[in-house]
Amino acid sequence: MSTVLELSGVSKSFGGLMVIDDVSFAVPQGSRTALIGPNGAGKSTVFNLISGVYPINQGRITALGHDITDMSVANRVAHGLARSFQNIRLMPHLSTVENVMLGEHHLRSPWSLARGQRASERARAALADAGLGTYPGQVVADLPYGIQKRIEVVRAIMAQPQILLLDEPAAGLNHVETNELRRLLERLSQQGITLLVVEHDMPFVRTLCNHVVVLNFGKKIFEGTPEAVHRDPGVLEAYLGTPAPAGGSHAA
Repeated sequence: MSTVLELSGVSKSFGGLMVIDDVSFAVPQGSRTALIGPNGAGKSTVFNLISGVYPINQGRITALGHDITDMSVANRVAHGLARSFQNIRLMPHLSTVENVMLGEHHLRSPWSLARGQRASERARAALADAGLGTYPGQVVADLPYGIQKRIEVVRAIMAQPQILLLDEPAAGLNHVETNELRRLLERLSQQGITLLVVEHDMPFVRTLCNHVVVLNFGKKIFEGTPEAVHRDPGVLEAYLGTPAPAGGSHAA
């Protein structure tokens, strides 16, 4: 299986604080990869480095055969990367369908987005596919938090990414919404989109993902399968604060 996203010796500091320290990992093509770790481990910072929100201090990032280390955010999107954010970044005064249409902004001119009936139809179809077809005309600010989280995922999908970065997509969702989100992401994976997911909901990770990278204090401490992560002593110690007990543990 080929690699579509790779971090090689990536480091990032803010002032004198080293937040990401010599991190290297590869995301296989078509995989559903989880990036997990305790609070403050550096997961969202890694997402911001991959998507170009922050520049890196050392190392290299490649995606889809291109060195994107110094590439602008817009060019990374144009080269096949899209993301959602841990904190919702929708336009609260716009309708659901208008927010989703904005996901195509790098593919079309603003004039064509504003005037194009087909863009609206694509956005409505994407919402319907995500189980949100009853909300297209509603102003986003009037919708529940869990619905807004799913709308943001749909907006990212509209960028037609080959690699989709999702920062805690299941946060704030109830059980039914989480299952609907998982089914949507599984369908996207079947369509060939590679997923990289930051998530604290471990049942969600176990049922969705087939590859796991674990960070702790800005360092990678594990990379492997969801089954193996629960048996790794370093991971157990990072989450529990104690060495793994004899016989293993299911906590992560």
